[in-house]
Amino acid sequence: MFDRFSKEQQQQIIQSIQDFFLEERNEKLSEFAAERVFDFIKESVAVHFYNIGIQDAHAAVINQFASLDDELLTLERPVSH
Repeated sequence: MFDRFSKEQQQQIIQSIQDFFLEERNEKLSEFAAERVFDFIKESVAVHFYNIGIQDAHAAVINQFASLDDELLTLERPVSH
């Protein structure tokens, strides 16, 4: 599911992981170790963020349809008897 990162994106993420470990833990992480952390995040953590994103998208679509429904109702014309 999370294998669609471009090579450039993966390198940026790995660099960010290395930077984080250096700044927060004063630990220099090798590229291989940072890749392992990235793999762990993709396999174990990312799905939670993905699911939240899906829930947020669902709520946004529901809100848009509710708004559209209201707008359509304002277009109705009275029927004369």
